[in-house]
Amino acid sequence: MSQVDPFRAPEVDASDAGPGGGRRPWLVAGVAAGVLALTGAVVAAVWFLDASGGSGPDDRLGEAAADARWAEGITPEWMSEQMGLDIPVTAHSPQAAYEVTSRFDTGLLTFTLTREEAETYLKAHPPEGMWLEPTAEADVPPHDFAHFDLPEPETIEKGMRYGYVCPSADQATEDPDISGMYGTSDESCVSLYAHEYSHTRTRIYLRDHYEPGISPLPTPPLSPSTG
Repeated sequence: MSQVDPFRAPEVDASDAGPGGGRRPWLVAGVAAGVLALTGAVVAAVWFLDASGGSGPDDRLGEAAADARWAEGITPEWMSEQMGLDIPVTAHSPQAAYEVTSRFDTGLLTFTLTREEAETYLKAHPPEGMWLEPTAEADVPPHDFAHFDLPEPETIEKGMRYGYVCPSADQATEDPDISGMYGTSDESCVSLYAHEYSHTRTRIYLRDHYEPGISPLPTPPLSPSTG
């Protein structure tokens, strides 16, 4: 009885030979499947080594944010102009910041008003649709408004409402040429959060995103000479 070597391709009968010079279809399919399996194993091995080397998704996100910086010389007045939303003269503790990254920039503005002043402000700047009461998200990492030692508005559970305010919407319908004069964001809407943090006062949070480098930043004030 002849022995069949399991590691050797069987002899090809000329009667089974196809137009490919005698290679059986099942053999070609088997070789292709083996190549795919080997490729998959190599990819899996590379992924495993990459993960074990400490460059997982969290690290990649950290690397992407490594180029982030807070711009200097940002004033509430400048940020208000970029957003197209005024700061009431009665506002307390206005603060602004602008973060620059290679992917997109983020503008921040916050101030406090009395409850009555806040209601007047919100009526003057209505949202697209209606005011919403968000469900607090405890897993939102502190970043944006933590720059002012404030909690992120998404994490606040009570007394919060928010909406998307589009300050240039009315002007854009009257004159399309000035639709972009209120800000440099692709979207004309600004995220507005209103938090009734006490019985008498409300904090306004404003956030907008911009294409990187699209807006000239203010010149930081010169440091006093020490000569």
